[in-house]
Amino acid sequence: MTAREALVAAEQRLAVAGVDTPRVDAEWLVAHLLGTTRTGIVARLDDEVEGLEPLLARREQREPLAYVLGEWGFRRLTLKTDARALVPRPETETLVERALALAEGIERPRVLDVGVGSGAIALAIRDERPDARVTGVDVSAEALALARENAERLGLEVELRQGDGASVAAEGWDVVVANPPYVENMDDVQPELRWEPQVALVGRGEHERIARVARARFVVFEVGDGQAPEVARMLERLGCADVAITTDLAGRDRVVEGRLP
Repeated sequence: MTAREALVAAEQRLAVAGVDTPRVDAEWLVAHLLGTTRTGIVARLDDEVEGLEPLLARREQREPLAYVLGEWGFRRLTLKTDARALVPRPETETLVERALALAEGIERPRVLDVGVGSGAIALAIRDERPDARVTGVDVSAEALALARENAERLGLEVELRQGDGASVAAEGWDVVVANPPYVENMDDVQPELRWEPQVALVGRGEHERIARVARARFVVFEVGDGQAPEVARMLERLGCADVAITTDLAGRDRVVEGRLP
């Protein structure tokens, strides 16, 4: 099967499976098999493609594309991805951007990533702020193992610890950054989310639990759709100054930050 034929077949099957972006996903799969980029496919449409069926079958089952490919881009990094941790998402890049901005001007800032998962946030901060002393904490041993693999592959030094993030946040930091669970229920979510670790997705009240005990100059949180005003009010009730909401690339209120008293 040529790349041209593979693209047509994959797009048709993914559309039938209900994938939101069947053409884009088909291009990702074919590019992965050809060892090129999506734009690079154009020059290789007549090349033979092997190994499409098992990957396509997984995506048809609505397994996240990042898991099927086994890697995913996040800011300047390419991370190993699998079901041990959440898929790194574009909106979370805004969280990293704000954490870096808050740490600007602080010499060798101490940064804690609560719920480190694949290591995306912690490693991106370490990559873009080489003098930062970055620690990631997670309750999941499996997620921490994946984060360690990514740290080793990328040659980035971060401290990784297993434990309760709120307890570690109380130890004292310059910036505490977190993308805690904020999905209230799984009734109406996309099928892809059901493949991801529920402990990292489903929860309520974690933003406040962390903010109440954190000893830090700043806290910065990712929040779910419609949750930003509530989290901002919570930080204000706790006495935080300079509380601000930042939109993600899609224009949704996604990050809430504040200076702790």
